[in-house]
Amino acid sequence: MPFTLTMPKLSPTMEEGTIVKWHKKVGDSVEPGDLLIEVATDKATVEFNAIDAGWLRKIIVNDGQEAIVNQPVAIFTEKKGESIEGYQPEGEAPKATVEAAPVVPATKGKGKEQVQQAQAPVSAATASANTMRQPSFLPEAPLENFQSRPAESHGSRIKASPLARKIAKEKGLDLSTVKGTGPRNRIVSADLGKAQPSGLVAFGSNKHPEIAPGSYTEEPLSPIRKVIGQRLQDAKTFIPHFYVSMKINAQPMVDLREQLKTHDVKLTFNDLVVRGTALALRSHPNVNSGFNSVSNSIIRFQTIDISVAVSINGGLITPIVRHADFKNVGEISAEIKNLAARAKEGKLEPQEYKGGSFTISNLGMYGVSEFIAIINPPQAAILAVSGIQPTPVIHNGYVVPGNEMTLTLSGDHRVIDGVAGAEFLRTLKNLLENPAILIV
Repeated sequence: MPFTLTMPKLSPTMEEGTIVKWHKKVGDSVEPGDLLIEVATDKATVEFNAIDAGWLRKIIVNDGQEAIVNQPVAIFTEKKGESIEGYQPEGEAPKATVEAAPVVPATKGKGKEQVQQAQAPVSAATASANTMRQPSFLPEAPLENFQSRPAESHGSRIKASPLARKIAKEKGLDLSTVKGTGPRNRIVSADLGKAQPSGLVAFGSNKHPEIAPGSYTEEPLSPIRKVIGQRLQDAKTFIPHFYVSMKINAQPMVDLREQLKTHDVKLTFNDLVVRGTALALRSHPNVNSGFNSVSNSIIRFQTIDISVAVSINGGLITPIVRHADFKNVGEISAEIKNLAARAKEGKLEPQEYKGGSFTISNLGMYGVSEFIAIINPPQAAILAVSGIQPTPVIHNGYVVPGNEMTLTLSGDHRVIDGVAGAEFLRTLKNLLENPAILIV
């Protein structure tokens, strides 16, 4: 008897997934516990093992394709060679789409142009909900002004002998930066002594774009990126954000880190920030809070569980350091390294990234001098950590070289007031400017 395999729900928030890889092919025998598929969910790539024995007869959703939860992805039979002719797979139908409206040319009306813009296809199941969230006006169609034209011809390609091309490629030389002395001004190997290295910027004037202006490609959103986009759009739309920034003297942290390095103790500035934030939250529990938009009530988290933003392929994930205020900086450092490594491999367990009472987003390693972050609901606050910037500072009445770091707290004004945010940052500033207390 044929039976259907549907897309499993591999996380509480999963609504759809992408099949990364089938580990069985049509005609294979499958035993309970055999690895069937890898699925990219809204948080990680998860392996799914067979529950029932059978024979894989038809794959409906192939590698790289998406399916909603309970949508048929394959047909199995209990016996080998059993016919599936006429069998209708059971489960949810894939999302229907609403066809895009055509672009209507602009027409004059009351002295102003009235333009009907094309709308991107949307799910029929979510079309009405999207309409409710849309503003009363439609923005300009994003691709309307990106019409490509045929590339202009800029003449023939650079003339060079095969040997000159080979040597230039091996040595990374830019042929457009040298004039040829060979027959018909062809570049020969003897000319390469005057060639400039190939790089982002070159002296050559013979380089021209090879594609038409306005060219573009499109790629589908990954499951993780879809969730990030929707959650942060909702957060920015519905949460009344406020922002408080404070500069801190980072020189003591720099000195402490250098002292520890001389004894082969390796800590990052982020480790110190996480430890300091955990202690500051202990002193300011009102910041370690959230908001329940369903019941319209404030959440007071009873434990300090810090989510640390980690960039991964296709998006962002926030593994959690649980009971962060009870862990020393060495334990925090080791745990963050382990969580970040497994996050990038897509191997985190749901309990390792779901939840959290407060988030830290650190872009300091990219030299960012200051930024603000969007709150990760239902949390009520997120801390943006900048890079350490060399700067002149006043010490004992003299201007001396120093280092500063900017911290910016984004708060949910339904839960936290500006004064509470400022007091939290002041406590954190005191801890980070006296970092010896963080390693006790």
